Amino acid sequence: MLTISQLASYAGVTVRAVRHYHAKGLLPEPERDRSGYRRYDAAAVVELIRIRTLADAGVPLSRVHELLAAEEEEFAAAVEEIDRRLRAEIRERQRHRERVAQLAAGDRLALPPEAVEYLDRLRELNVPERAIDMERDAWILVAAQIPDQMPALMTLKRAQIDDPAVTAIYLDLVEAADWDADDPRLPAVADRLVAMFEEDAKHWNEEEVAAFALDDELVTLLDEVFVNAVPSARRLLRLLEERGWKGWTQLERIGPPS
Repeated sequence: MLTISQLASYAGVTVRAVRHYHAKGLLPEPERDRSGYRRYDAAAVVELIRIRTLADAGVPLSRVHELLAAEEEEFAAAVEEIDRRLRAEIRERQRHRERVAQLAAGDRLALPPEAVEYLDRLRELNVPERAIDMERDAWILVAAQIPDQMPALMTLKRAQIDDPAVTAIYLDLVEAADWDADDPRLPAVADRLVAMFEEDAKHWNEEEVAAFALDDELVTLLDEVFVNAVPSARRLLRLLEERGWKGWTQLERIGPPS
């Protein structure tokens, strides 16, 4: 006859685990002997090993008792169901691991690869990190709404930013982001922007424009990000309207310059 410590040692578990299985009703608790100790026989060792084996395999303790008493066919079906659950948990944990890896990957969190490449291209152009952070947050919002369009949209943005004329305007805007609203240089920036808009408009395709359309709430949100982050933004938008263009995230020609 074995003490609880010897039982635990034979079965490869801790004394605490044995007591836990007693409390769960999985392993019968023997009566105490005359010395006040509980003594276990070989059958208890076998039963404890079976319990430990099922628990180590990931079987919930709430189902261990059921499986111990199951017939062969019932046991096989239950094991198959538990295996399906475990495989689903593994897939879910793998997704969690991928998300955790993304947390350490900076721009890759919530952005598709093509958007990350676009941001990297901005860094190659020596765009300040503060401006890239603003772009990243904006593209996260866009990617959440039109994920299927992101590859084509990023191809378009890459082509634009690789155009020296567009790059020059972009860097102008980055510099202007720190200007006061009454800075005398803003009208010239607005003129250059309008010239770029007019040139781009010559190549607009209505179907492509419709494919990249954002809902009004998101457009408003993205415009607010720009307005709140750039002191001169409101005046720049007024200057653009004076020159026949409205909006920022979603441009709209509203007529000839006044």
